[in-house]
Amino acid sequence: MSEAGTVACVGGGVIGGGWAAHFLARGYRVLAWDPAPDAEAKLRTLAERAWPALTELGLAEGAGPHNLVVCATLAEAVAEAEFVQESAPEDLALKRKLLAEIDAATPAGVVIASSTSGYSMTEMQVDAATPERLVVGHPFNPPYLIPLVEVVGGERTEPWAVAAAAEFYRRVDKSVITMDRELPGFIANRLQEALWREALHMVANGEATVAQIDTAITDGPGLRWPAQGPCLTFHLAGGDGGMAHMLDHFGPSLKSPWTRLDAPELTRELRDAMVDGCVAEADGRSIAELVAERDRAIIAVQRAVEASRRSTDE
Repeated sequence: MSEAGTVACVGGGVIGGGWAAHFLARGYRVLAWDPAPDAEAKLRTLAERAWPALTELGLAEGAGPHNLVVCATLAEAVAEAEFVQESAPEDLALKRKLLAEIDAATPAGVVIASSTSGYSMTEMQVDAATPERLVVGHPFNPPYLIPLVEVVGGERTEPWAVAAAAEFYRRVDKSVITMDRELPGFIANRLQEALWREALHMVANGEATVAQIDTAITDGPGLRWPAQGPCLTFHLAGGDGGMAHMLDHFGPSLKSPWTRLDAPELTRELRDAMVDGCVAEADGRSIAELVAERDRAIIAVQRAVEASRRSTDE
């Protein structure tokens, strides 16, 4: 795909519109289609609302909402596309039908990605004539601000399509996880859902209020996560011994009733996989270096949030 080519966005809701705004900010021409009669007005409004934030992040040369073309038909939207992002509602029958229609109308060799947040590509690609080019490109709302996109193919997807999708997303400044296998809910949603379900349990049982739960994250572990995820965070909890010491010392607490989720058995294989994973992620950085990196990030996040709150109050 050229440095500033043409992307088709099929579906103009919050996610599809967010994708369109992101691609526009990266300098691409976006051809969009949605069957709703007010699709163009909604898409242009969303792009307009997103543009101040995108401008602050930095725009590609020539970027602008003027590069958005809302097409009258699906065929028109994908005819010149060098990449297709489908963001229709989460309805399996609809997804199957729409992806088959997109596949039939899109030029050969062009990757077609679905923004689905729950369905596997194996489920969705059954009616497509060339399912080998269909992949999941799962974003997070809003796609123009949250960098993560999870990429995974289905049983009939060819490896080249997964690799091409991942390469394209990185080119448009996305943080890409190329998943090794299909997994219901993908990776981030499963982690997010576990936290959400535990929060619902605590509120239902009168154990915590909504405000207490939100504060527990925003002023607690959430401050550490922008720079280092939960695994590397616990790696530092082990001190100089890292994840190995943390698991050996705190492993028995997995049996404590701290959550409604059942903990897996802490086998030697699981322990070693966690330790080795943290060593690989640290990539040569010592515990002291990681602690300093974490502390700088926490201070930066706290200052940024406080500045944002002050500007809102003013």
